[in-house]
Amino acid sequence: MTAAARDPGSRHEPYWVMVIDLQKCIGCDTCTVSCKAENRTPPGVSYNVVLEMELGEYPNTRRAYVPRPCMQCDSPPCAGVCPVGATYKGESGIVVIDDDRCIGCRYCIAACPYGARSFDFGENYDEMLGYTEVQAPEYGVDRGPRRRGETPIGTVRKCTFCLHRIHRGEEPACVETCIGDARYFGDLNDPNSVVAKLAASPRAFRLKEELGTQPRVIYLK
Repeated sequence: MTAAARDPGSRHEPYWVMVIDLQKCIGCDTCTVSCKAENRTPPGVSYNVVLEMELGEYPNTRRAYVPRPCMQCDSPPCAGVCPVGATYKGESGIVVIDDDRCIGCRYCIAACPYGARSFDFGENYDEMLGYTEVQAPEYGVDRGPRRRGETPIGTVRKCTFCLHRIHRGEEPACVETCIGDARYFGDLNDPNSVVAKLAASPRAFRLKEELGTQPRVIYLK
């Protein structure tokens, strides 16, 4: 993250992207665990998952892992189908959900081609003492104790690149805790940033590019 990007008085407009090096990902799921701990997501809601696949033909096969956060698309299908405008491109181009507007229709879940959204049915970790006393911190909003009938219960939830951490000048939790250093986060508008250099690599690609969604998550094959 550049100093200019952190300075609220700067005119620099950061273009946040995440780069994931698939050759470095070992499928340990540390990113998934750290995401749940950071965002305190309930059962059934995971902003970040690691997809596992088998490549090749027996006996010459190998495992491959594809971490999948929200793609933060520049042309997000989820925003186009929301009947109340609860999903939209927020500051710095990150796709956000207005919990107070969301009516829980779940059209956006059906429209997302990456399966990156979940519905919060209100389930809790009963064995975790104090869990319900802390709400989701995605947008830095203190909503008090978690209760049925109050947001985010009954609304759709998703990864925001840990927007609350970006506001503090920090990286998303999944990037900071990746033990294989497979993830990078930064400003693509800064030509000297690591992500800008990695995005220019011939190894770089985006998932389902043919759909024209223009994801901000870039993979290195």
